[in-house]
Amino acid sequence: MKKNLIISLFLIVFSTYSQKRASNLDNTVLDSTRVFNPEKKVQTEKPPIDLYKIYTLQKDTTYVDTTLSIKKEYKFNLLRKDIFGLLPFANEGHTYNTLQYSLVNKQVMPNMGFTGKHFNYLEVNDVKYYNVPTPLSDMYFKTVMEQGQSLDAFLTVNTKPNLNFSIAYKGLRSIGKYINNISSSGNFRFTSSYFTKDKRYILNAHFTGQDISNQENGGIKDLDKFELSEPPFNERERLDVYFNDATSLLKGNRFFVDHSFKLNKENPNSLVFYHQFNHEYKFFNFEQKTANSRFGSSYSNGVNNKTRYNHLYNKIGVGFTTKKYGELIFFIDDNAYNYFYKSIVFDNSGNTLVPNAINDRINSIGGNYTYFGSNFKANLLVTNAITKQAVSNVQATFDYTINDDYQFQFQYQKISSLPNLNYSLYQSSYVNYNWVNNFSNEKRNQFKLLANTKWINLEGEFIVLDDYLYFDNVNNDITSLKVQPFQNLNTITYTSVKASKDIKVWKFGLDNTILYQNVVNADNTLNVPQFVTRNSLYFSEHVFKKAMFIQTGIVFNYFTKYYANDYNPLLGEFYVQNETKIGGFPMFDFFINAKVRQARLFLKAEHFNSSMTGYNFYSAPNYPYRDFIVRFGIVWNFFS
Repeated sequence: MKKNLIISLFLIVFSTYSQKRASNLDNTVLDSTRVFNPEKKVQTEKPPIDLYKIYTLQKDTTYVDTTLSIKKEYKFNLLRKDIFGLLPFANEGHTYNTLQYSLVNKQVMPNMGFTGKHFNYLEVNDVKYYNVPTPLSDMYFKTVMEQGQSLDAFLTVNTKPNLNFSIAYKGLRSIGKYINNISSSGNFRFTSSYFTKDKRYILNAHFTGQDISNQENGGIKDLDKFELSEPPFNERERLDVYFNDATSLLKGNRFFVDHSFKLNKENPNSLVFYHQFNHEYKFFNFEQKTANSRFGSSYSNGVNNKTRYNHLYNKIGVGFTTKKYGELIFFIDDNAYNYFYKSIVFDNSGNTLVPNAINDRINSIGGNYTYFGSNFKANLLVTNAITKQAVSNVQATFDYTINDDYQFQFQYQKISSLPNLNYSLYQSSYVNYNWVNNFSNEKRNQFKLLANTKWINLEGEFIVLDDYLYFDNVNNDITSLKVQPFQNLNTITYTSVKASKDIKVWKFGLDNTILYQNVVNADNTLNVPQFVTRNSLYFSEHVFKKAMFIQTGIVFNYFTKYYANDYNPLLGEFYVQNETKIGGFPMFDFFINAKVRQARLFLKAEHFNSSMTGYNFYSAPNYPYRDFIVRFGIVWNFFS
């Protein structure tokens, strides 16, 4: 009854919007050659869509896209991006298992860790900046699994042609289908961009305040009851779980500034001074009212583990820009961090077993050279620590464009990076989860080639890993978790090839993405599925005298069986296991999407084959994937 009501309401919305006349901002991009004069008090037409600009710190610029395509279907999720290679857990906003290893982004400097809780956490490079001729807003809404919703509201305005502000908030609450599985999160962000009229001074700044809370049930205990799914266990709240009282919370605030000043006003060949500032405070807290024997013995009956992290970063640089020889920048940076607890762990003799903090300051020098040719771009970045830590980064990129149908890119990166801080130090009320380590730097050599052609898009990657760090369960038993960090002293090689192509015939489209991966790894510490595929067959058409544009079709997702990493909620990390394979189950979604003016409406029947192909689907060894569910939502842009 509830699903029929949802579908009926959705179709009513479709019908209502279809009576409205389409505006200039339809499913095609407006002519960018038209001139918009913001000084006129009365406008006869709206400004072109390509004047609504979005850009990053790397100066990559796009514009607001109000079209409806199969790519928008892939991005209609909590992360607002294509999640091919990521496998979501049963409840929205919990975590994701990583199927494609190259999605793991390794930084040179140590991070806080707890990476399983950072998928929905906005990092510095995730924040976008804007320049718009009129106020612009973006509204995202999507239903969730049970009793809640997901909402992302955004507004940006230029108070002057050279001064922009934006404010946004993404909120989520979903109870989920299983016991003790509530997800609740909030991502607030505020940005400002400014440049002088002569563009000698440019400023981008943002503030973020984020909190990601999850009830942690540790997965279900009896997999046989789940796989049979006979009454009453087809009602998922009847399945017994490991933890009924555990909760994790990741919370952080960040203030960031990036600005530059060009010395010479008239001459294009000029010195440019750069400064970047980043201050962030985060903490990760795991709380459990009663200690559970699954993690072993504990020092206290209740568990309240709180890990705190302060980070202060400054980067100062000077560059010389020329039209003929490109841009050369030299810089020095200061990276200070404090990772700490408010306690010290002693052994039976009163000696310090685990200290309460790791704090350090790393200074590096580096250079960045960029050269622009007529149809190519080359970039070289080199950084190296000048303090006692042996961290370094060499990164080269070469872009070559023949025409709009053929573009190529080659990337190389060699890094020596410090371990994430939770590998080096961790404290807990659980006895087995206290450690202090002095691991070697991780080394990574990465080669990547991308080719975008009118026939096919290819992406090849080859990575050599030395001193690879990972978490493993010492007990090799899913019911008894003694997960600790380890370092693989052998060399690991990873190879992947991804091919994609959207084939269109008449009003039908077939969008295919296939990933092949191979790992040479004697110790089995890096496990990935050999094949991952996503195939979408869809139909597109204008209806109601072209007042509405619709797309409908079926999306098929599949990955081969492999020893997937399992999830440890106490650490907020995934760990290696080689006892249970998951995968080999098909996932079919049916969708019907529509666009009226700037509103895009989405209706999807997710994993509708779940009861037909068997209940052997998992996101991790004892965490089930999602059952069949119907969800709907909307993305709506407003141009004032």
